[in-house]
Amino acid sequence: MMAPALDDGLMHDGNTGVTCPTCGGTAGAADSFCESCGTELAPPVSSAGPPGYTAQCPVCSLDESAEPGPISAEGYCESCGRKVPSGRDHVELNLELLAGVTDRGLRHPRNEDAMALATTETPAGPVAIAVVCDVTGAQAAVRMLLSSIRRGDDPDEASVAAVRQAHEAMAILGSPSRAPSATYVSVIVGPEAVTICWLGDSRAYWLATESASTRLTKDDSLAEELVAQGNMTEAEAMASPQAHVITRWLGADVATAEPHVTRFEPPGSGVVLVCSDGLWNYQPEAAGLAEIALPDAFHDPSSAADALLKFALDAGGMDNITIVLVPFPLVRPAPLSRRIRHDRLRLHHRRRPEPVPARGRPRRERGGHRVVRGGCRHRGPGWRRG
Repeated sequence: MMAPALDDGLMHDGNTGVTCPTCGGTAGAADSFCESCGTELAPPVSSAGPPGYTAQCPVCSLDESAEPGPISAEGYCESCGRKVPSGRDHVELNLELLAGVTDRGLRHPRNEDAMALATTETPAGPVAIAVVCDVTGAQAAVRMLLSSIRRGDDPDEASVAAVRQAHEAMAILGSPSRAPSATYVSVIVGPEAVTICWLGDSRAYWLATESASTRLTKDDSLAEELVAQGNMTEAEAMASPQAHVITRWLGADVATAEPHVTRFEPPGSGVVLVCSDGLWNYQPEAAGLAEIALPDAFHDPSSAADALLKFALDAGGMDNITIVLVPFPLVRPAPLSRRIRHDRLRLHHRRRPEPVPARGRPRRERGGHRVVRGGCRHRGPGWRRG
């Protein structure tokens, strides 16, 4: 019996390679570029919004007789000064080796979170890359990381260079009145190890069933410092006014980005989780997150990311939420070694579930404008984060 044809938006060339979508030439399974025309076969993708989307102020656009006001690069209506919808309220990305979802949550009118994902082949095996930041920082960083790994650069050095690239890209958008700011976390998941780089309080976790689940990052926050000094327990620190006062970030108001970089060697199979505080606010413990995500994340990271998102929304959805899952070890789905997806960016504008009361003590909703005091960032609605 003949196997049914695959109808998944991919260009297939048997089981050994792919067909270039630009020139139609055949490329090898491990090729990053088409040798005939130079087309990038596996470019990075990001949650930048649907193709052709044009931001429009929901207030000024009510006057049909008036021309719509221009929207600044920072996302503000230049006529009335309001933040406008971003076009990325809910975005899902699935590159088979890894998958993610970003959502604006239930309380904010706009999603300032963003993610960027990429995969590539190296002589040692496949590599997956994920960045959670704002959209400008994430896009700049993932491109730098992908280029560096393809060249065979050291992952630690590549991670630091990517942070600086993201910082410079965000600084270009800055102005005296509006300085884009964001936290940052990236992972490079290779055949043997995971390289993590971060500033701020976006996190990376190791989730596993055969070994202990653990957090791979330490927050750059006053709460983390109070716990480290023994002045508060973690529960007390997270309930304090200093819970979300961060001490490092990226942005035009920072002279030099000083990231952390660490290497983690997984003890066996597991899943790397990268997320913004919109998720871990409701479950900061790695074991608790593993209970929600596993075992589905091993074979279907996209569905597991949806389950984590639903958990955060049901718990209150007070903030933007971004979740990326990378199963380890990296294994290409059979039977194809490489697939090119024409619709690699998949947008889903689903109706959000009605929120239910948060577990335990209700969390305070953040408000007010961000203010810099003594080298710390107090975050409010204008804050961009990863």
